[in-house]
Amino acid sequence: MIRVTIWNEYLHEQESKKIAAVYPKGIHNALAEGIRGDGLEIATATLEEPEHGLTEERLKNTDVLIWWGHKGHLRVEDAIVDRVQQRVIEGMGLIVSHSGHKSKIFRKLMGTSGSLKWREVGEKERLWAVNPSHPIVKGVGPYIELEHEEMYGEHFDVPEPLETVFISWFAGGEVFRSGITYQRGQGRIFYFRPGHETYPTYYNKQVLQVIGNAVRWAAAANPSEVVYGKVPPLETLN
Repeated sequence: MIRVTIWNEYLHEQESKKIAAVYPKGIHNALAEGIRGDGLEIATATLEEPEHGLTEERLKNTDVLIWWGHKGHLRVEDAIVDRVQQRVIEGMGLIVSHSGHKSKIFRKLMGTSGSLKWREVGEKERLWAVNPSHPIVKGVGPYIELEHEEMYGEHFDVPEPLETVFISWFAGGEVFRSGITYQRGQGRIFYFRPGHETYPTYYNKQVLQVIGNAVRWAAAANPSEVVYGKVPPLETLN
């Protein structure tokens, strides 16, 4: 079983009737129900739980962490960010979605600001699979079309990715690197752009297929025990 924890700050859904109408059980539960399938053991965690629901025990028993945050980025305790970073270095997969580009954990792992251009008018987005043989694209097709989404535009202030999997085009003319991969230590990271809280993006079957694929890809890192520090020589030294 792949042990998945879906983390959502869970603030918008409790504070806005409009957003609660889209995600009555919260984005975390919509994602849990959407990707639930064979081989996945899913748990959820939210910002206002003790230790943000990301205790040492929870993270120890997480193979892949999905992260959605927005207005509560600064409320995430630095000690918890350090804890998540360490687990990624050890081999836990991390999927950062939408506005998580400004989360403390994503910026810490990237070493950059995560800044970008944005516009929220509900325009059409078309995500093109520019790496169609990548495991994250399996079963998705050549593109995903979303009738209404928030626009993110270049330049995206992140390091050069290991792989670019999706590039988005928006009706207003912008493009954006919407699906990119990284590795930090032994952990695989995937940033996936769609998922503004006012739109039903996390009910889209192709979007859910991508996230499910990404979970399995990130869990396949197969981390091994690595020894650091002072070691004896393998050969006899004079």
